[in-house]
Amino acid sequence: MFDRGRREVEDISTVMLRTLFSYFFLLILLRIMGKRELGKLSVFDVVISIMLAEMAALAIEDVEKPALRFYLPMLLIAVLEIAMAYLSLKSKKFRDVVDGSADMIIENGQIREQAMRRNQLNMDDLMVHLRQKNVKNIADVEFALLEPTGQMSVFLKPEKEHLTRGDIELAKEEQIGPVSYKGLPIPLILDGKVRQEALQKIGQNQLWLKREIRKYGIKDIREVSFCSIDERGIMYLDKKDKPLH
Repeated sequence: MFDRGRREVEDISTVMLRTLFSYFFLLILLRIMGKRELGKLSVFDVVISIMLAEMAALAIEDVEKPALRFYLPMLLIAVLEIAMAYLSLKSKKFRDVVDGSADMIIENGQIREQAMRRNQLNMDDLMVHLRQKNVKNIADVEFALLEPTGQMSVFLKPEKEHLTRGDIELAKEEQIGPVSYKGLPIPLILDGKVRQEALQKIGQNQLWLKREIRKYGIKDIREVSFCSIDERGIMYLDKKDKPLH
């Protein structure tokens, strides 16, 4: 009984000592590897962080095994991370392979569907990214780049960067058609499919939509990838990319 109690005390002491050591060991390793904001971590950085955290947890839980079995691999990972960071600084190609490169999602106001598919983005994802940048209307965007961190950099069209109240009133006077709603821009065609509930919300129907897209030289709704309209009646329309041969 006495031996068992002493063993439990020793195990608890070992766990506490390993916890303290793991904390400061990880702190030193992360400072050596360099500080980066959580939102700016690449996929490689996230994998490294998970591996270090997992090894630190095992070092604390598995008191039967020598601590070096866990801390040496952690040290090796830190050395590899520093070496990879050095190579990334020296070689742009190596940096693109490890961290990835930015991808143009919207170019000259047009959505690049191939880039969307390549990054496994749908239109809802794109709209979320734009709203996070306080962009209400996709029609105001000239360029949008998906960064290696997963964040999106958005650049507005020059005429939209400093929109005045007079500009807004003029746009209302020149609106495409009667729109009876207030709020954020509404997608009327999403991924090539007409959203009937959106048409009902603005008090219009599919016949009206067909007439509007004909003004852009489009005869078939199926040629449209995305179409939205804002409360001013201004429509944004993006045609489907032509298939590569």
